[in-house]
Order: sequence, then C-alpha cells, then structure tokens
Amino acid sequence: MHTQLHQIVAAMARARGSAPALTYKDTTISYAELWRDAQAFAGGLGQVGLERGERVGIFLDKRIETVVSIFGTSAGGGVFVPINPVLRPKQVAYILGDCGVRVLVTTAERYALIRDELAGCPALEHVIVLGGASEPGLRTWDEFLGAGDAGEPAAIDVDMAAILYTSGSTGKPKGVVLSHRNLLTGGASVSQYLGNHRDDCILTALPLSFDAGFSQLTTAFTVGAHVVLVNYLLPADVVRLCVRHQVTGLTCVPPLWIQLADQQWPAEATRSLRYFANTGGRMPRATLDRLRAIFPDAEPYLMYGLTEAFRSTYLDPAEVDRRPDSIGKAIPNAEILVVREDGSPCAPGEEGELVHRGALVAMGYWGDPERTAERFRPAPGREDGICTTEIAVWSGDVVVADEDGFLYFVSRRDEMIKTSGYRVSPTEIEEVVYGTGLVRDAVALGVDDPRIGQHIVLAVSPANGNDLLPEALLSELKRQLPLYMVPKHIVVRPTLPRSPNDKFDRNLLRQELTS
Repeated sequence: MHTQLHQIVAAMARARGSAPALTYKDTTISYAELWRDAQAFAGGLGQVGLERGERVGIFLDKRIETVVSIFGTSAGGGVFVPINPVLRPKQVAYILGDCGVRVLVTTAERYALIRDELAGCPALEHVIVLGGASEPGLRTWDEFLGAGDAGEPAAIDVDMAAILYTSGSTGKPKGVVLSHRNLLTGGASVSQYLGNHRDDCILTALPLSFDAGFSQLTTAFTVGAHVVLVNYLLPADVVRLCVRHQVTGLTCVPPLWIQLADQQWPAEATRSLRYFANTGGRMPRATLDRLRAIFPDAEPYLMYGLTEAFRSTYLDPAEVDRRPDSIGKAIPNAEILVVREDGSPCAPGEEGELVHRGALVAMGYWGDPERTAERFRPAPGREDGICTTEIAVWSGDVVVADEDGFLYFVSRRDEMIKTSGYRVSPTEIEEVVYGTGLVRDAVALGVDDPRIGQHIVLAVSPANGNDLLPEALLSELKRQLPLYMVPKHIVVRPTLPRSPNDKFDRNLLRQELTS
C-alpha cells in the first residue's frame, strides 16, 4: 500500500525500471532513472536541512527536472508548490511568501526576472537554478543532486504533500493544501475509470500547477504508463506530438479543445488515441461533435472537478449520446450530494449545491481559516456520535440531478445572472452561441442594471479569424433564445482573456467590460 506520493515512482522503478517514464523533447528517461534522480533531489533537500512539511517552490516550465523536483520533494519529506510558469514576478513572489517557501527550483533566466521581488520572501533560503548559477548564493542543479539518498521520510498519508494555488483576478490567489492521500487516491480513481494501463502514452497539455494537469502524472505513474511533457505553444504542436509518440490519452480544458477542433488531424495523429477527456468547464456541444468526428475510435470522457477535491464526476462514454450535457456521476471512491441551503437533499430536477465527500477532499486553504471554514464544512446528513466530524467540500456550484442520478452543471453561484426576475445560466446562453458556428470563444456575463437587476453582455471572438458582425449574431440569438436571455450588448474581440490555467478569465473580462 502506498502512503506517500513518491512511492508510486519507487514501485514502478522496482517493477519495470527500464520502461519509459518521461519524455521531454528528444530526451526519454526510464522509471529507474526518474527514481534515481528523485532520490538524489531528496538527498539535496536533506543536506540543506529541509524539515518535514517545509515548502519547496518549483517555478519551471514542463521538463524532466520539474517532475524530478516534485517527486523528490515528496521523497525528502517536503511539500511541493508548483508555480505556473506564465505568472508575473509579483504573483510568483506572493506565492513564495504566502506559504513560506524555503527552497526554490527555477532557471537562471526566471530567477533574473523575479530577483527584485524576493525581498518579501523571508523564508526563502536556497535557490537551485538550471542553466548555471548566475550569481553568488545560487546553487546549480547538478551540484544540488550530488547528495545521495535521503532515506524514507516519516510522513503518513494524511500529511501535507502539495499546495496548488488557484488563479484569480480579484483578490489574492488561494493555496489549496493537498495530502498524500488526496493525490494518491485521485490518481488511482481517475486511472481506474479511464482504464489506464502500462502501455498508455499520455500527453500533458495542461500546466502541472493545475490539478487536472498534475493528475496526468499520477494517473500515468500509478500504472507505469509513459508521459510526454509539452509546453503548449500552438495547437499544431499537440497534433505533431500525437503523431510522433502515438499518444493514447489527452485531457484538455474547453478553450484548448475549441482550438484543437479547428486543426487538421492526419490519420497518423488519431489512430492511437484511446480516449480524450474534458475538464474545467462544459465543452460546447458543437466542439464535442467535431472532436468525436476527428477521433472516431476514441472514447470521450466529460469530467467535472475542482481543485479542492481533484475530480468529482465523469460521464461514462456510453452515456454521451443520450446525455451529452451531463457531467455524469461520482468518480470511484467519492460521493456527490446535491443539497439545499440547509443541507437537506434535493429532489431530482431540483437545483442545489454540489457537495463532495470522501478521500479526495483537500485539507483547506493555506493560512486562511476564514475561507477554509466557508468552503470546507461538515458533510450533510452524516451520523451523529462518531469521534470525528467528516469534512466535505461545498463547491459553490449549482447542479441538478435527473431521475437516474446523472448530474448537470447549471452555474457557479456567483456567475448566475439574475435578470427580469429570472435566474439565467451563462452556460445555457454560451451553448446556443457556439451552436451558431459564428464564434470561436464565448463568455456571457451579468452586468448590474437598476431596472432589471442585471442585463446580459456577451463577449465573443470570431470563428476561424472571420469577420463577425454583432448584428448578425444578435439576430440569430433572438431567433433561438427567449427574450430575457438575449444579450443587451455583444462585444467582439480577436481573443478573450484566459487565466494561467487556460480557462476563460471571467472576472478580468467583467472588469474590462464594466470599467
């Protein structure tokens, strides 16, 4: 039984050490080599006196050293903090300072960008740089790895393993604290329903600082599969790598799938794909249909999750034709409840808040007991009299279950548009907009209106770089939507802003459109 994250790599190094574990560009390393380097990194942490539970920041793009640092930190008893490489220096420094990172792994070029911001990070003592130490006080990667095996740390499965910072354009990012149990259970659960096996080749198109991106490592390493690392540049790069490595599994968020659906996919890029998966928001029906045509032999997995609980639901591919708008049912080893404000269960067809209970529920928000208490609360309907109160995560997402128990996402509570006495889901409007075929991206927002509560603003980018007249789109929407759901304004932009995790940045867009 594995109780710490790094043990899944150690186990595969023993069971099939010569099998490929990671590929980055033209370099591939085996499981034995990955585990050797992770142990050496753990030894380096021991040499600098890293204590159990202390934080190691990893500010790198996706490369082999990034993965070594993650699993080496676990092997050294530390807590890894992956930092999205697209963040600005002030954002990076905030994360380092917020959770008291003591050791930072980065490149010399990235260090030069953030150096002036590090004065606000008093806990930071050691900086390990790839590409050569550019100034005194820094240590090179090769120097740091020379310390040898650190031995097995005295951690257990409920100890901290990672802090993942969620992006946000209002307020400061919040660090979601994850245990070894969270990460191991999540990897095993997702790998189970995806049917991952040792012969799979999984392409990591999402950032490793994003829970769904990081899970590409755990789902693969749990079964001894091969992971190909890619720093996403252009959609064509994903196609090219699928050809080169005969990729069998690919998980993306809707904005990326929208771009990939527009690509030309030769037969040699699609023939090996066994499944494609969506997370981070509902995939537009038109995009799903297009992808199913591109990948006729691949099973589509529509998933829902939140960083606070890793993954929560998935839709069985056998149900996609009957329920293409559903987010499915609970993943293995999780229970999903739909409840009213008082915690009582909703009836089928009744909207309520999604509550996730089980081994995947995170430990809370780092250094923020107030926000932790808002989101992480006792599970509803649990028995009295037990010694410990089970904590569930209350998602803030409004969903509805049908008579068969399949769930449907309605909206975030804070994204629901209240207009003319109606509660309107932005995703319902966006689905119709995508269905017109006129747009590439679409975001519907509610803007305060003293007369009707909120009016609807729709921001779009044209499909395939074509010109788009707002009047033409508006005419089509008036034909398909009830009057109260028709946008008052349509704003056309070449692109829509995205968060570091490549989701549409609704908060930033709202600020820009209302300022």
